[in-house]
Amino acid sequence: MKRQLTLLAVLACAILPVNSKPSKGYPITPVPFTSVKVTPGTFWGQRLEASRKVTIPLAFSKCEETGRYTNFSNAAEHLQNPSKVFEIKKGTFPFDDTDPYKTIEGASYILQTYPDKALASYIDSVLNVIGSAQESDGYLYTARTQNPEHPHDWSGPKRWSAEEQGSHELYNLGHMVESAIAHYQATGSRKFLDIAIRFADLVCKEVGPNPGQACVVPGHQIAEMALAKLYITTGDKKYLDEAKFLLDYRGKTTIKQEYSQSHKPVVEQDEAVGHAVRAAYMYAGMADVAALSGDQDYVKAIDAIWDNIVTKKLYITGGIGATGNGEAFGKNYELPNMTAYCETCAAIGNVYVNHRLFLLHGESKYYDVLERTLYNGLLSGVSLEGNGFFYPNPLESAGQHQRQPWFGCACCPSNICRFIPSLPGYVYAVKENAFGKTPAVYVNLFLSNTSTLNVGGKKVRLSQKTDYPWSGDITLKIEENKAGEFWLNIRLPGWVYNQAVPSDLYTYADGKMPKFTVSVNNKKQLFFPSNIESAHGYIAMGGKWKKGDMIKIHFDMEPRIVRANDQVEADRGMFCVERGPLVYCAEHPDNEADITDIRISSDERFRMGQTKIAGTPVTTLIAEDNSMMLIPYYAWCHRGRGKMRVWLPMEK
Repeated sequence: MKRQLTLLAVLACAILPVNSKPSKGYPITPVPFTSVKVTPGTFWGQRLEASRKVTIPLAFSKCEETGRYTNFSNAAEHLQNPSKVFEIKKGTFPFDDTDPYKTIEGASYILQTYPDKALASYIDSVLNVIGSAQESDGYLYTARTQNPEHPHDWSGPKRWSAEEQGSHELYNLGHMVESAIAHYQATGSRKFLDIAIRFADLVCKEVGPNPGQACVVPGHQIAEMALAKLYITTGDKKYLDEAKFLLDYRGKTTIKQEYSQSHKPVVEQDEAVGHAVRAAYMYAGMADVAALSGDQDYVKAIDAIWDNIVTKKLYITGGIGATGNGEAFGKNYELPNMTAYCETCAAIGNVYVNHRLFLLHGESKYYDVLERTLYNGLLSGVSLEGNGFFYPNPLESAGQHQRQPWFGCACCPSNICRFIPSLPGYVYAVKENAFGKTPAVYVNLFLSNTSTLNVGGKKVRLSQKTDYPWSGDITLKIEENKAGEFWLNIRLPGWVYNQAVPSDLYTYADGKMPKFTVSVNNKKQLFFPSNIESAHGYIAMGGKWKKGDMIKIHFDMEPRIVRANDQVEADRGMFCVERGPLVYCAEHPDNEADITDIRISSDERFRMGQTKIAGTPVTTLIAEDNSMMLIPYYAWCHRGRGKMRVWLPMEK
């Protein structure tokens, strides 16, 4: 069988949306989480197992313990007996409703990997409580319904009146819709979806630019991406129209501030500013609406903002948001380490944005940023056991940081609950008519799994085996192919061809030249040194694949020394160390010397070691002269308070 193996550009063309109802959509379609089964016991299999056994049960128990469910039952009691009202407890937040929503979303994803009748039944019982709090017209917001005359202090005197200041009514809607769609996809039940649709229908009726409507935009974005997803799920265009209104009217309503990205219309924005989570959710929503509506002004704005982030505002860990003052982006090149905020939710938002930009443009650079964020600034947000959390993820600590079992503002733990189990949906994607009339399958993340793909309306089954991120060896196998000819596009990570990030913000300083090899059915097909430039960063192999065909990839995975652009003042005179997609750090339990005394040179040599942290094996890096030991950044702060550094001073 003859195949071509070459690095090719990805061509733009029309798409096949999720349910084929919308007339437009992303040029590339992600393979849904329901179609990818992660192999148990592997790197990501362990993370999913920790989510199933620890994180999600913990989150549900915290929802019970902290009164999240009580808020819904109180609201239901008031609806049944309007004379009965409940005092809104101090220390609560009007977005507390979203913690059950996000936990249900994560639990729904996990049901695909680990079917569990007891968990499904528990979710159903929680939905009974949630549904009981919905008002007759669809409004569902317990911070008001418990006590309409004296709602939460942030809620305003009437519906939507304080939306732009802090009521979070539309934010609550967004998380409800996201969760309800995941539950529907995982279980086939419309129970939660119908609740969410009723609330969304009310928002479409009451919030908008027309007379009699509340002309407001979200104070905290996410409703935009959720409504776009609801349009794809139902085919009802009013949800897309509402999402576009919520974006088009930013900078045109009462509140104009960088904090919530309402300082000017979205199509005029070209710099990432303000609250990093709000910003990332808005950029993701803009990408969704652009793909579904064809608005190229949105695409131009998002591209400019992304460029600003990756050239000036991205941490080496993939974290975003430099300052705790407003949980916000800093100025260009303002990337402090000890005080880095890098909120876990912002890392999740960064994944959302880069995933969508890949679906729009088909370039691997977006997955390079996504992977960096995933393995470092996002994964650090939850402990290896699954029961300890970071809100900020700093790159240096003097011992003042410690993982917490929960937070009063619990957005980060509940967001981790929903994100980690959704990971299977980020592994593969499909593009119809990618090259001529031939479809393409994209392999974007490397993790052991089995998957079933829809390629040109035909079934393709793939398996992937790898010890990534510890090893650069990956084996892909065609288990079944009903689609005939298709292109298999395998992402060539930037770190393989000497590009730390897709900009000059960070560069390798060690002069190494990694290599990679590819073979098909044990016959070598390609050998490239790392300085080969590809059009879009994919190894593209076309042919009529048959059952049993096997593709083996090897990426050299050596420790690399990285330096920051000189304009990053906090990192001047510093190096950090990476291996593959992982950023490493020095931590107090592993080093006799004070962390602040450790120095590193650009020709530092390391040998690999093994240790266990929280009972989980990790690959360590040990300097050849034993002067330091480094661990993966995501694994820090499992062994008590103490010093940690990602960036180490250069050896003089």
